[in-house]
Amino acid sequence: MNGRLSLIASGMVIASLVIGIGAGCAGKSMSKGGSGDVVADRQRVMKLQGASWADIQAKAKAGNIEGIAVNAETLALTAQQIPALFPEGSLTEKSKAKPEVWQKWAEFQAAAKNLETQAEKLRDASRAKNEQLTQDLVKDFGRQGCGTCHTPFRQPPPQQPRS
Repeated sequence: MNGRLSLIASGMVIASLVIGIGAGCAGKSMSKGGSGDVVADRQRVMKLQGASWADIQAKAKAGNIEGIAVNAETLALTAQQIPALFPEGSLTEKSKAKPEVWQKWAEFQAAAKNLETQAEKLRDASRAKNEQLTQDLVKDFGRQGCGTCHTPFRQPPPQQPRS
C-alpha cells in the first residue's frame, strides 16, 4: 500500500506542475503567465518531459508497468503546451530550436500532437496493466514520440569526448 500512496503523491505533484505550466502557457505570450523568458519556460517544460521519460524508462526496467501511467500523462499534458512555447521570434543563442520550427510550423505542430498521442497510448496501456504493449511502446517511444520533433526541429546536443 505504501507504494500506491507514493504513486498517488507523485501524480499529485506532477499534476500540479502541469496545471501551473498550462496556466502559464494559456495565452499566446508566455509573459502573461510565465517567467517572461519564453526560452527558459520551454526549457523547464522540456526538462520536466526529460525527467518523466527517464522515470518511465526506470519503471519499465523495474517492471512497474502501472506506475508508468502518471509519467505518460505528464508527457501528454506538456505536449499540448509545446506550440505555445515557441512564439515567432523566440529563436535565441540559448535556444536549441532550429529555424525550421517556424519555417515548417504545421509540421512542428503535428510533431507535438504526435508526442501527445504516443504518450496517451503509453498511458492507456499502462493503466490497463498490459505489460507487453507497455514495454513495446516504451521501446519505440524515443524514436516515435520524442524523435519526430527532436530530429527535425532541435539542434543536436554537443558530442561528449570519449575517454
